Formats: sequence, C-alpha cells, structure tokens
Amino acid sequence: MHATPSKIVLSQTGGPLYQQIVNQIKQKIAVGEWVAGEEIPSIRQLAADLRVSVITVKRAYLEMEHAGIIVTQHGRGSFVAADIVRGPEIFEQEIVGHLEEAARLGTTMGMSEREIVSRLRKALEETEDARFSPKSTKESQ
Repeated sequence: MHATPSKIVLSQTGGPLYQQIVNQIKQKIAVGEWVAGEEIPSIRQLAADLRVSVITVKRAYLEMEHAGIIVTQHGRGSFVAADIVRGPEIFEQEIVGHLEEAARLGTTMGMSEREIVSRLRKALEETEDARFSPKSTKESQ
C-alpha cells in the first residue's frame, strides 16, 4: 500500500475536493506511479492524511469504481483495477466530453466552426507557453 498518499494535494480553489482526488489518482495511474493490482490507501487513511471528510474520499472512490479505475474488495481494501488503461487513454473520455461541451457552447453562442477551432488553437498555444516559460525571478529567489 502507498505509505505516502499525502502526495495528493488539494486546493480550495481547484474545484470539488472529491474531483481533485479522482483527477490526481487518475494521473498517478496514467503515468505508471500506481500500477494495476496495486493496493491504494484506504478511504479512512486517505481522508485522515488529506484532512477531509471520509464522505469526500468515499465519493471519489465510488466514482472511480463506477468508471472501472479501481476495485474494492470488502475486508481487503481498494486496488487499481487489473485491466486499467494506462497513459493518455485514461483521460480519453474526459477530453472528448470537454471538447463536445466546448463545441456545443460555441455553437450556442453563434460561433463558426473556424472561430471555435481558432480558440482551441489559442488555448493550446497558451498552455504550451505556460508550460515552457521560465519561472519569474521572484519565484526562483
């Protein structure tokens, strides 16, 4: 079992806490930090480590169980699903949903296909710029 579940960091401005837990566990699985069949922290342990309600962690675990990301065996614990997809595929359904929502919103606003695609490209460029921009001098001091 993971002895250091505190690597999950929650933010009050990062959206619902349960969703932050789901996203960070999915990321750990996607990059191979947590592998198929491996035991994950218990609901109570993770709740204590993160200083959140057991109900919050339970909601995250239930969502991941429904998505087939983890399996829970009563009396044994929760584990990364044995047939889990690794890498970018784990986020495939999520990105498709976001792109469909963006297309729907853009169309509802009367934007053309060209404008929607243009805004997506701009968002990609901004993401790339943010990823590769050097830290400010204030941060590096």
